[in-house]
Amino acid sequence: MKRYFHPEIETMPREQLRELQSERLVKQIRHVWDNVPYYRNKMEEKGVTPDDIHGVEDLPKLPFLSKADLRDAYPYGLCAKPLSECVRIQSTSGTTGRRVVAFYTQHDIDLWEDCCARAITAVGGTNEDVCQVCYGYGLFTGGPGLNGGSHKVGCLTLPMSSGNTERQLQFMTDLGATILCCTPSYAAYLAESAIESGLCDKLKLKAGIFGAEAWTEEMRHDIEEKLGLKAYDIYGLTELSGPGVAFECEEQRGMHINEDHFIAEIIDPVTEEVLPYGSKGELVFTAITKEAFPMIRYRTRDICVLRDEPCSCGRTHIRMSKPMGRSDDMLIIRGVNVFPSQIETVLLNNGMPANYQIVVDRVNNTDTLDVEVEMTPETFSDTVAEISKRENELVNALRAMLGITARVHLVAPKSIARSEGKAVRVIDKRKLY
Repeated sequence: MKRYFHPEIETMPREQLRELQSERLVKQIRHVWDNVPYYRNKMEEKGVTPDDIHGVEDLPKLPFLSKADLRDAYPYGLCAKPLSECVRIQSTSGTTGRRVVAFYTQHDIDLWEDCCARAITAVGGTNEDVCQVCYGYGLFTGGPGLNGGSHKVGCLTLPMSSGNTERQLQFMTDLGATILCCTPSYAAYLAESAIESGLCDKLKLKAGIFGAEAWTEEMRHDIEEKLGLKAYDIYGLTELSGPGVAFECEEQRGMHINEDHFIAEIIDPVTEEVLPYGSKGELVFTAITKEAFPMIRYRTRDICVLRDEPCSCGRTHIRMSKPMGRSDDMLIIRGVNVFPSQIETVLLNNGMPANYQIVVDRVNNTDTLDVEVEMTPETFSDTVAEISKRENELVNALRAMLGITARVHLVAPKSIARSEGKAVRVIDKRKLY
């Protein structure tokens, strides 16, 4: 049986879908021109007006948006609706401590939850299911998005948030959760904990919706085997609403993009040339239905491939591959965006030299973050107690900046290997692709 939340949209003929995209794009460009001076200035700099945009074919005429634009326009410069019409913000970390703040009208939230409902329905979710949401709630988008989607489908929703694994397993077994939503690394940890606690035979899980971080096919198969479910990928980012921008269907061969809400392009990250389907490049999105925070040609920096081949599930929306890397230096650690520049800012603000190295690994299916920092000759002569105190201060400062905990190791001066070329600041030992 085919499973669609919006069958008339998810199976819409490609030509009709393109007409819908064009209609919404034209309306959206007029909306941002009239209501967002920042957008209007960028368009004027490129010599384009709303009168030049007649459909999807005119998308390359428009300027790109980047993280730098979000930083420059922070906090309200890209908001396209009066604050009296905005009902929520969601947020994620930015490159220099300025967070990405995305605004939502109630209409925006309704459409976002619809997208997440499509993802839940695609994995077999119905109003007979119990959906356990273990993504973080609050400013991050994972918990609120899947929570709302679960409600739309009619599932009994367990808004667990992240952490407290013992309680997670108790509710999972006592209430008979059938759908699990969390990061893949946390799913793997839940699986290990269930095995150690002898609870595997009590699990009723049939599907998992896992996203917010990179994971391999090997990890997928391991989770599926241990939890006795089918594991599906989901993609999103705060700038575009959150999870639900794209999701896997029963085929598990790429994520269908909700093209009635988001137009996707692949570009060469250097030349910015638009590339054809099947090409590997940087993913660019235009949000054509968002009212309060309508991203136009937003450069995600995710490297992937778009494919337009028909899918046996019956959905006509194109599919994106798992992200294969980044065109910038952003790391995704335990579902959180981390930039080396953020870490450097904290170190310099706390009087440390700019000689450091970031080591990322995955131990027992959980990402680890270690920061090795060279001491100055003066601090190197401190007592062990003083050095330990200094490390703890940096741990706290990094947690305040990043939102996650990093282990800090103060090391001897000149002990970090030097490079004759570009300094190797990041060592990522995870096997993600």
